[in-house]
This record gives sequence, structure tokens and C-alpha cells, in this order.
Amino acid sequence: MTPTKRPSSFWLIFILLIVIGIIVLLYIDSRFLNNLYGQEKVSFVYCILLLIFLAISAILNRHLMKLSFIFYSVLGWAIIGFILFSVYSLRFELRQFGTKLLSELNPSIADINSNGKVSIRSNINGQFILEARVVYSGRGLPIRFLVDTGATNVVLSPRDARNLSVNFENLQFNQRYQTANGVVLGAPIRLDKIGVGSISINNIRASVNKSEIGLSLLGMSYLDRLGGFEVRNNILTLNP
Repeated sequence: MTPTKRPSSFWLIFILLIVIGIIVLLYIDSRFLNNLYGQEKVSFVYCILLLIFLAISAILNRHLMKLSFIFYSVLGWAIIGFILFSVYSLRFELRQFGTKLLSELNPSIADINSNGKVSIRSNINGQFILEARVVYSGRGLPIRFLVDTGATNVVLSPRDARNLSVNFENLQFNQRYQTANGVVLGAPIRLDKIGVGSISINNIRASVNKSEIGLSLLGMSYLDRLGGFEVRNNILTLNP
């Protein structure tokens, strides 16, 4: 038996698809690949060429597969590609949306705005409780604070101070603070850094409370170092 010759239209379609593939590749290179270098660009071009090859193969061998199968396969991959591209394009907005969602579920989670401001929602008692990263003598830990504008300094509870490896033998509880529960004693220390969201302040004046308290207090020795802060609609906003 003599092999069946391919019709001339086959080669016309083949050449046309090759030309379209080259045009698509050049367009992608001019619009999207300028920011890629080295191996990243090579890998991206390889993936595009592979997709073009698979597309051409599917079209040229359509007699081996049902046309509906090819159509739905291409449509499915196009939808997947569009979703992945959309997620990548909106990655920063989606991250902010996730943070806002978590802040609704847990008010102590800081919501970082696009301008660098940090917002914290009040809890059901109207208090502002936030989680900050505290660094002392090179050791950093997340600590939950009650924001207290009536506190002169940042005040660490004995429990949080021990977690930060503060040496209590070297502390001198010689500072007196007037609180709603009476006079309390505190020992002065210096914290290397306190970070709330994207806002970090170095060399913070603080004290360790002698008696155990429920939460450490984020006082004015931190708040006064900010660019400002305000409370509106049960939301505390910290300005960098």
C-alpha cells in the first residue's frame, strides 16, 4: 500500500500555525519578558514554546481526537491560566484582603494599609489589643499588648519579661507607677525594638512590672515615637 499523502492544505495550516506561534512569542517577549533575566527567561520561553507545540499538535491531529474534546481541553487550560494570572496580578490586594479578614476574626492582628499605616480593631470591651514583635538583647518574641495611653512607658508583665530572657537578678524595682489599682513598682529596662505590623521603633524605654498583670502595656514611650495615632470608629490607626 502506498502511504496517503498529506494534502497541501495541511502544510499551509502548519506553516500558518508556526507563524502565529512566532508572532505570539515575539509579542509576549516585548510585553512581558523585559523584567526576566537569565534562567528565568529561558524557562518562560521554553514553557511558551511547549504550549505552542502542544496546541499545534492537537490541531493537526484533530482527526485522532474528537473536536469537542480538544475544544473543552483548550478552554479548561485557558480558564486555569486566566485564574493563575489573575491571582498573581492581584497578589498584593489578595494579601491585604486576607489580612483584613483575619483582623475581623482576631482583632489583635494588625491590618497594614498601602500607605504603611497600621490599623487595629477594638475588642468587644472597647480595648485595643495588638500583637507586636519585641526584641531584647537580640532575642525576639511576639508579645500581646494592651494599648494604654495612660501608661508612661511600655510595661512588660513578669511572664513576658521571662520569656524574653530578662535577668531578674539585675533588675531594680525602684520606679513607682500610679494605676487604677494603686501604686505599683517597676524596673527600668531598654528594649532593642518593638515592631507592630510594618512599623518598627528602636531603643524603647520600658519597665518590668513587679507584680503579675494580665497583659503587657504598650504605653507612651512607644506611641510618642510614632508619626501619630488616632482612634476613629473603634479602629486605632498607627502612623509610621
